[in-house]
Amino acid sequence: METGDDAGVYQVADSLALVQTLDFITPIVDDPYDYGRIAAANSLSDVYAMGGKPVTAMNIVGFPQDSLPAEVLRDLLRGGLEKIEESGATLVGGHTVDDVEFKYGLSVTGVIDPHHVVRNVGARPGDRMVLTKPLGMGIITTANKRRKAPAELVRRAVEVMAALNRAASEVMVEVGAHAATDVTGFGLLGHALIMARGSGVGIAFQASAIPYLKGALELSVQNLIPGGSFRNREFVGEKAQVDPSIPEALAMIFFDAQTSGGLLIAVAPEKVEMLLERLRKSGVSTAAVIGRVIEGEPRLILEP
Repeated sequence: METGDDAGVYQVADSLALVQTLDFITPIVDDPYDYGRIAAANSLSDVYAMGGKPVTAMNIVGFPQDSLPAEVLRDLLRGGLEKIEESGATLVGGHTVDDVEFKYGLSVTGVIDPHHVVRNVGARPGDRMVLTKPLGMGIITTANKRRKAPAELVRRAVEVMAALNRAASEVMVEVGAHAATDVTGFGLLGHALIMARGSGVGIAFQASAIPYLKGALELSVQNLIPGGSFRNREFVGEKAQVDPSIPEALAMIFFDAQTSGGLLIAVAPEKVEMLLERLRKSGVSTAAVIGRVIEGEPRLILEP
């Protein structure tokens, strides 16, 4: 709890522990099927961030039955089930309530070897920081709500958010990552600061190496940025040293509040190429080395 780990781990035997989490979100896209896929992937991600394997899931639904047809609920649950099955987990039930605000997510239980839990602390000086998905989801979905995002860009964002972190999780465990977290509401730099504080280190990022969806920068220039991203910048505050040559619109992508983002992984420098090679062979083609862990007080440095 003290370091805000992504899920709870409860040991039940010498070689077996449960990984437990729950998460739900309000709609960020128009199509209920896509909403279901994204929300389910987002919930499952917390188990993957710990290096666990999801085994069961339960639906959590708040549904405004007086204002939306039953077909919307059907399509939502169909999208969620698709991702649960893709993860290898089994849907074992759930609970639906009548609610004025539509919301959906999962309670997920996974399994893990308690001796191989990957936490959001443990990064060491010299480690390389790897990000497995591009950024910009918050900006793109905000622009979409205002009908200012190109349809093809929204479609690419949907597929990024709906993609499971399963392969990335399996590979980081195989390689022996020192620390990891999934990049969600606190944005890249918010989650990185939490990792830095828990690990007692600093992290330096190279802005030009950080992947984001093409088109997100143009939307950021138009100030189509979610309120959560500005709160993330306030949360990080003076702990982030942003090089003055980095444009404000680009910097905001690194604070952007994500939904179902990728894994941020700290790995020893001698293992980073192995990690990248295995990620790419597993289909995680967007993985990139975006920074390094440095000695000193917990802080973030954003270089050009």
